[in-house]
Amino acid sequence: MFISFEGIEGSGKSTALSRLCSLLALSGRAFVRTMEPGGSKLGQSLRALLLDARNSIGPEAELFLYLADRAQHVRQHIRPALEAGSVVLTDRYADSTIVYQGYGRGLDVRELFRLNELAVNGLWPDCTLIFDLPPELGLERARTRNREQGIDVSEGRFEAEALDFHRRIRAGYLDWAARHPERCVLVDAEASPDAVFAQVSAIVLPRLGAVSE
Repeated sequence: MFISFEGIEGSGKSTALSRLCSLLALSGRAFVRTMEPGGSKLGQSLRALLLDARNSIGPEAELFLYLADRAQHVRQHIRPALEAGSVVLTDRYADSTIVYQGYGRGLDVRELFRLNELAVNGLWPDCTLIFDLPPELGLERARTRNREQGIDVSEGRFEAEALDFHRRIRAGYLDWAARHPERCVLVDAEASPDAVFAQVSAIVLPRLGAVSE
């Protein structure tokens, strides 16, 4: 089972993912937690380039850096873990690139899908959770988190984008989810952390079978 967590900045997806991992660990279920960018050794170097607010990167260059990160991530970590029988949980995957570089940056969405299909060699998640909330709230959360962690420069390039950009991202996720209802499920991320995790559990646990809270 391959599950991806998606959403705008500050949507709470990483927090919910951490809670799900704790639950799986208690149940003894084999799982691998990973993320993009940065899920491989190569990806860690690319992450530093992609997220640093001091870097000015054009949309096309940004796209190909993300594709390189993803191709290596799939080959080196995700596919081997799935073949070994582990559940794979990733904080962002190909949908992020389609939404951020497509709906956000204005690149062609159909071409982005084709390029991602090549990068992942046909491997798409069984289930994608899309955490949805107003971008004003998400940005406030994300910028506060970055300041508290001291990463507002080193990992704050997207948080520094204008509000209109983040509004396009939210609208993009909603449109993309509507196009792919077979795997994309919306999560009301404006709710309390407990309520958000209750939604996540209701979506994910039935798909995993024997795991229970």
